[in-house]
Amino acid sequence: MKTEVLPLLPGAQERHALHRDERVWPETNCYVDLWIELLHALGLDPVAAMGFALALDFEGDQWRFFKFATADLAELYGIDVQELAIWRPVEWHLLEQIDAGRPVIVEVDAFYLPDTAGTSYQADHVKTSIAAQMIDPDAARLGYFHNAGYYELGGHDFRGVFRAEGAALPPYCELVRLDRLRRPELAGLVHRAAALGRIHLARRAADNPVRRYRARFTHDLAWLRGEGLPAFHLYAFATLRQCGAGAEIAATFVRWLAGHGHAGLDPAAAAFQRVAETAKGMQFTLARARAGREAHFEPMFDTMERSWDDAMTVLAERYGD
Repeated sequence: MKTEVLPLLPGAQERHALHRDERVWPETNCYVDLWIELLHALGLDPVAAMGFALALDFEGDQWRFFKFATADLAELYGIDVQELAIWRPVEWHLLEQIDAGRPVIVEVDAFYLPDTAGTSYQADHVKTSIAAQMIDPDAARLGYFHNAGYYELGGHDFRGVFRAEGAALPPYCELVRLDRLRRPELAGLVHRAAALGRIHLARRAADNPVRRYRARFTHDLAWLRGEGLPAFHLYAFATLRQCGAGAEIAATFVRWLAGHGHAGLDPAAAAFQRVAETAKGMQFTLARARAGREAHFEPMFDTMERSWDDAMTVLAERYGD
């Protein structure tokens, strides 16, 4: 029996602008990306809920794996996200929750996700998250949001995605309750989004996280030169991609506020955008350095440090502590 939350077809759902190729970082991380497309499919603006990017930080061995704050989703749109206890086969829970009109966010193995063809699909076992919103156990079909789009899988992939090889524990799952979903008028949405942004801004790092990453980077580079390409990809994702993509999201959120009546924010948006662009260039430079080629990172760190300070100075002056 097929059940679904939204009548969607893979390939027919237009991607949100945040996932267009002209972005510096058209993909961020699996959790944020699936929420961008899920909110978009529900007719909601994901940018309003992106104040979390103002609290981006360097955690010592990685940049923060930033996420939509579930409290923000509740405040802005009435979406209630709760952990789903798994005490039966996962597909049984999905059938019940989706039939009740609730998408389910599930940790799965990307080995069974056809949308990762060319990277993980049928090639590498990698943990990722999807938002399942259609399931047909009889036909062994699943419709899900992942990365930058909406897709379907079936057959062997349907059987495999719920029974990851060697898995000793059930996956972490969240149900997305939409029974109190609301679509606020724009003025109220902007007001609430700005208030939430202030809260995240107050939680920002007390210093410049780029400066702390710079101090760590020499050690990381020496280590990377002795590792293979898989280690480089994992490192780049955890550091430069989360830094750069998070900064671009911060730029988008600040630019959105500026476009809706919050004056004086354009310099902050431009500064965050410079961080995003420089981090992308640094990732390419790091790949060359790992291969033994000459590379100069100091000018890039100078730009990112200065731009981070510039952005935070503007925001602190505008919104205070």
